[in-house]
Amino acid sequence: QVQLVESGGGLVQAGGSLRLSCAASGSIFSTNAMGWYRQAPGKQRELVATTTSGGSPNYADSVEGRFTISRDNAKNTVYLQMNSLKPEDTAVYYCNAEIVSWMGSSYRYLEVWGQGTLVTVSS
Repeated sequence: QVQLVESGGGLVQAGGSLRLSCAASGSIFSTNAMGWYRQAPGKQRELVATTTSGGSPNYADSVEGRFTISRDNAKNTVYLQMNSLKPEDTAVYYCNAEIVSWMGSSYRYLEVWGQGTLVTVSS
């Protein structure tokens, strides 16, 4: 089995910073794209940022210039550095990863989600 474990959420004042981490574990052959999504109360889940296996980032317009996504392939970990946080950034943040898993006799392509971590930005 493969799982993603997120950490780093919490309460911060507007203008502050937080760093989220997401570590993949289990029977992992390779990790392709990894990313962060968020879901605010009453809203649909939306993309925040993604990164390819080579580290090329993609950001939502709403976070461009404030958030930075990075990854450590050796640790199968993706990070999200969030600066200049705004109250509208308040949401549950979910990690997502495309993983090739060795199943004992064959490989399987998996899309895995983390359990989510709450980020609350107070005004």
